[in-house]
Amino acid sequence: MILEIRSLGLAAGLSAALSAVPALAQDNESPPPYSADHIIVGMGAAVVPVYQGADKYRVLPLPALDIASGRFFANLGDGIGATAIETRDVSIGASIAMMPGYRRRDVPEGVRGVDYGAGARIFARVRAGGFVATLGGTQGFVGGTRGVVADASLAYPVNLSRRVAVIPAVVTTWGDRKHNDRYFGITERESQASGVEAYRAGSGFKDAAATVTVIYRLTDRIAASASGGLVTLLGDAKDSPLVAHRTQPSGFFSLTYRFGRN
Repeated sequence: MILEIRSLGLAAGLSAALSAVPALAQDNESPPPYSADHIIVGMGAAVVPVYQGADKYRVLPLPALDIASGRFFANLGDGIGATAIETRDVSIGASIAMMPGYRRRDVPEGVRGVDYGAGARIFARVRAGGFVATLGGTQGFVGGTRGVVADASLAYPVNLSRRVAVIPAVVTTWGDRKHNDRYFGITERESQASGVEAYRAGSGFKDAAATVTVIYRLTDRIAASASGGLVTLLGDAKDSPLVAHRTQPSGFFSLTYRFGRN
């Protein structure tokens, strides 16, 4: 489910939000300690479409997680992995990340579902002038579409006070033919079984999103955050017969606890 949130445009803001929580205790001019060891855990709930473009929504209980220990990390945006390069301004790493799918019961009868899977991810993150820019790519190898998805995001964390931070972000994702066609396409056999028009999707940019995350630090260790955004399907994805709405809202709320020194 974690990568599903990224595909809906929320993870760019969420990852920056969780990383910014320790920095709320610092002066507004101090940058978030991206390379500092920390453990932030909690629970949250997301309101998301049952798949991209779907007419129905569901509420998903999800963990809120951001752990960094040396080069090791586990978080909502990048999955579980390690950084090869980690400085104040640049991070480059690799990880295993979840890849999105959808249940058979959420699509017309006769159309197959797409299993949730996992992929090998590489990413580069640059922090400059207050912005956090990320470029990444994930190759599926278990379940899912087993295609390639690339993502690019730009976030701007702003500490409004010692307790409140706001993180606006924009994100776009690109999928190869295998991913886009497996996720949005309808085969001839499925068309005959479901009555839905057959459709083939090619490679290309599949969505773009804008999100805003607000964090409120309740105590030195407890923080609440809320994220909301709009995602718009692009290219062949938006023309799929599975798509009921090309532009959709989504949201996420979490309550987290930070372990370690203040």
